[in-house]
Amino acid sequence: MKYTSLILMATAVLTFSCKSDRNNQEESLTTENQDQGMQTNENENQEVTTLFNGENLEGWKAYNHDEITKWKIEDGALTFSPSEGQGSASENLITEDEFTNFELSLEWKISEGGNSGIMWGVQEREELNEPYLTGPEIQVLDNQKHPDAANGPIRQSGALYDMVEPSTDATNPVGEWNTTVIRIDHEANKGSVTLNGTQVTEFPLHGEEWENLVKNSKFSDWDDFGTYKSGHIALQDHGDQVWYRDITIKELD
Repeated sequence: MKYTSLILMATAVLTFSCKSDRNNQEESLTTENQDQGMQTNENENQEVTTLFNGENLEGWKAYNHDEITKWKIEDGALTFSPSEGQGSASENLITEDEFTNFELSLEWKISEGGNSGIMWGVQEREELNEPYLTGPEIQVLDNQKHPDAANGPIRQSGALYDMVEPSTDATNPVGEWNTTVIRIDHEANKGSVTLNGTQVTEFPLHGEEWENLVKNSKFSDWDDFGTYKSGHIALQDHGDQVWYRDITIKELD
């Protein structure tokens, strides 16, 4: 009888121990899953900032100029009109704020035979007369009728201009809106362009591979080109009419 009681007690202890270990494992997994869920939600819920509200040019300025004369608001879109404004000098538009790691989303529409571009890491200084002297450019182009398109995909819409060509031509016909998402992540050393839902371009942002891209491009002798992690975002005046709208940015941790 005494022996039977000891067996029953030992069985109970083992059962309780196993149950306790299992509960601890389940609690650990639950906590881990909660932590992962929180991290996912944090990434998904990163604040999206509107850079262009469709009503005015708040948050923007002309590159190296005091006033904006060639850009206007037209049906909720930011429009460059070369026939308007003062003087023949280019009037590129830049954000007042500077950004480092981000995901930029916008829509654009180009005129027939038109050319423009979107740049990042732009430095505004008097001795630099154009934003492309410092900021790499994602091309905005009429791939069918602009002469630069004849130089190949490396200078067509979605390209990291003269450095990395898009994997495919995902542009909509001239006169229709295109959606572009540009992701710049210096921590991961990775940039990418998604055009109308298709990722068309991917590239490094620093290091030997980046240096080789620059070396083999028209920018090889430009000392300041692509060397700044932080800078303004620019919309290019290339002398052709272009429209931009729904411009938002999400800064990355």
